[in-house]
Amino acid sequence: QVQLVESGGGLVQPGGSLRLSCVASGFNLDSGAIGWFRQAPGTPDKEREGVACISGSDGSTRYDDSVKGRFTMSRDSIKNMAYLQMNSLKPEDTAVYYCATVCGIGYVPGIGHWGQGTQVTVSA
Repeated sequence: QVQLVESGGGLVQPGGSLRLSCVASGFNLDSGAIGWFRQAPGTPDKEREGVACISGSDGSTRYDDSVKGRFTMSRDSIKNMAYLQMNSLKPEDTAVYYCATVCGIGYVPGIGHWGQGTQVTVSA
């Protein structure tokens, strides 16, 4: 059974940092794409936006323009985990963050497995 579990969210002041973790079970993270998404408060599921992705085809990492230069995504094959290091956080980064077995930066992602999400709140 494929399962993804996110952790690391919390309350942080503007300009602060957080590192999100996503542990996978039931499949190998190296076997395909892995993406981080976020859903802002009050927005429907279909507006969940992709912020970072490691491609399943070539292993390249891509970012949405809104987080480029501030967020860094990585993957640990031994631990079967993915991470999202978030620096210089802004109030508009406030959202529930999800990891998933799909990418979706600028487009609607295909069918995949999703974690339950972790809340990130950026506020003074």
